[in-house]
Amino acid sequence: MKTEAPLAIILAAGKGKRMASELPKVLVPVCGRPMIRYVLEALRAAGVRRVVAVVGYRGDLVRSELCGEPEVEFAEQREQLGTGHAAMMCREQLESQRGPVLVVAGDSPLVQASSLRALVEQYDRNRPACLLGTANKPNPVGLGRVLRNSRGEFEAIIEERDATDEQRAITEVNLSTYVFRPDALLAALRQLTANNAQGEYYLTDTPALLKRMGHRVEALCVLQPCETLSINTPEELAIVEQALRNPRRTT
Repeated sequence: MKTEAPLAIILAAGKGKRMASELPKVLVPVCGRPMIRYVLEALRAAGVRRVVAVVGYRGDLVRSELCGEPEVEFAEQREQLGTGHAAMMCREQLESQRGPVLVVAGDSPLVQASSLRALVEQYDRNRPACLLGTANKPNPVGLGRVLRNSRGEFEAIIEERDATDEQRAITEVNLSTYVFRPDALLAALRQLTANNAQGEYYLTDTPALLKRMGHRVEALCVLQPCETLSINTPEELAIVEQALRNPRRTT
């Protein structure tokens, strides 16, 4: 049985301190277009018809960019207290949602509609509390590794700084692309804490938290190599632009 229509949350509140720009990070041009436009198009192509953009730093500019898009509504994150906190700002939308909730980063212009569709289809089959979209990256420096048990089931995400040498050798990585059951996401957000050095609420903590609460959590290694490219610096922006111009890019 097919689930109800998905809702997507785009995390779009950050400044992007290393981008040498006063724009919100998601409005930094990539090949002449704000990077969030690529994310929105991928969601549309994946069949998403309702989107909540979480805005924060200079949110008026993001609202102005997307205000003409009929499927987009907004939630405001007045203090940037982490990705989990951003999801908390969508509580009203989550409480009325019955179908799956996709969460994607607004600064991921190489996100692929085919990957998002595959995640929603996997959710339709198993209805887990949380489904992570993961990828294999040969040199995963700086990325959280996905830990699985002997049966291949998801166990946890471990950040590189906390990983052992053996765990750092894992090439399956978390890229902050999720599908949640809405009631499970709300339950996890109520339990989420900011007990870390940054004092922030991290969405990456929710899969392991849900697992400890007795919910089923899955990880599907379906994201394409291009989706492992992130934009945090002007140098990384140049790499992503080169990938977008590559005619062999996966769509």
